Amino acid sequence: MEPTGNHKELQRPKVLFFDVNETLLDLTNMKKKVGDALGGREDLLSLWFTTMLHYSLVTSASGQYEHFGHIGAATLQMVAANNNIVISEDEARKTVTEGLQGLPAHPEVKAALTQLKNAGYKLVSFTNSSNEGVKKQFESAGLTDYFDARLSIESVGKFKPFTNTYAWAAEQMGEKPEACMLIAAHGWDVAGALWAGWRAAFVSRPGQQLFPLAPKTEIVASNLKKVADILITYK
Repeated sequence: MEPTGNHKELQRPKVLFFDVNETLLDLTNMKKKVGDALGGREDLLSLWFTTMLHYSLVTSASGQYEHFGHIGAATLQMVAANNNIVISEDEARKTVTEGLQGLPAHPEVKAALTQLKNAGYKLVSFTNSSNEGVKKQFESAGLTDYFDARLSIESVGKFKPFTNTYAWAAEQMGEKPEACMLIAAHGWDVAGALWAGWRAAFVSRPGQQLFPLAPKTEIVASNLKKVADILITYK
């Protein structure tokens, strides 16, 4: 659903924070690698991804931290084992690591980021992936120069959507929560940001939905360019 109303009446957020995987980067190539590792069972991909998110939260809730890619590899082995597929630890880590590397940006992303940058917005990436991982991803996808800063939860040791993770990100940019807006293609991430006192825009990519019990999201659009078109109308 596209947003309605006069967005010109809304005040600009001071900083736009962008989730990376799926929001900016197209995961099609990664999904193929994971599907191949699972013996062609592409129907298991969404189960693996939700299992990875689940155990990242288990890790944070237990006061622990583990590299997101390692959690991805461990949960890939778990999903495989539950479906009588054997994947070694080395194979699982290689699949996830190689899958996350070399991902292209979605077709509209660079034009949208250029539009927002030219409009004077401060752009910051904010991801559950590692600092080194997102650095390599941005270099490969040609996104490095669009951003004023790159933030990874690796620096705080707790995954999104924990509230204090968003608070940490706002502090890193010297802003109050209400001056920050998250742009993401994941309903859980948008919900976490809203509950942390941020504003949010949801990119409704295929297969993604907002969490119905979360506060209402300010912007909902089908791609990043449409989000940018709205944000440049803000005062």
